[in-house]
Amino acid sequence: MTFPYYKKITNILEEVVTKEENTIQKTISLFVETIKGKRQMFAFGASHAGIVTEELFYRAGGLALINPILESSMMLNTRPVTQTSKMERLEGYGRIIGEKTPFKKDDVLLVHSVSGRNPVAIDLVLYAKEKGVKIVAITNLDYSKNVTSRHSSGKRLFELADIVIDNHGEKGDACIEIEGITQKVAPTSTVVSTTIMNIVVSEVALRLAEEGITPPVFHSANVDGGDDHNKKLFEEYKDTIHYM
Repeated sequence: MTFPYYKKITNILEEVVTKEENTIQKTISLFVETIKGKRQMFAFGASHAGIVTEELFYRAGGLALINPILESSMMLNTRPVTQTSKMERLEGYGRIIGEKTPFKKDDVLLVHSVSGRNPVAIDLVLYAKEKGVKIVAITNLDYSKNVTSRHSSGKRLFELADIVIDNHGEKGDACIEIEGITQKVAPTSTVVSTTIMNIVVSEVALRLAEEGITPPVFHSANVDGGDDHNKKLFEEYKDTIHYM
């Protein structure tokens, strides 16, 4: 038996690695140069989009240099959880988040937003760009191009980013149709976008190693020597790590 969701995800992933190879390669190169230049890296997403940030942050086998922007009012443990939707639509809030983030020129900010229409991501990106930060966006281009921006600028995320990676999902994110039900089920953005970013992480590490640079990759805290290795990483990169 082939589960429809599994088939859908594998098809999307094949489409992504084929059609987004150029943008993924650009992201890999940008991350490599950012690490070599000892510049800073940040990641942001609101609500479920923030799961990608959590995947990249403080993870065994992950890059130690990705600083998460985890704004508590838009995390999924907020109650009532509907507040997260209100906050990501609140114009000006993203700028407030940006003002307390230590952005510097030529840093990198990864933003994940499926629709790319909500003000919090747009305001954060606009602020970061003022600081000379380079923006990588993961979004759904077909979806985003068919909705209006909720920001007064009229801009959507893909119109502001330096690199745009399309996650090739469907409008509304869910993908499986059920007869007699108007709403599709089973979103695709989390599994696809985390796969994209783990491709980036693994290729960045490979590229650095090929250049004779030890990749700043976390060891598991549950293997012998892991804590000592990670402690050395924190010390070596203390000027670009802001979550300790």
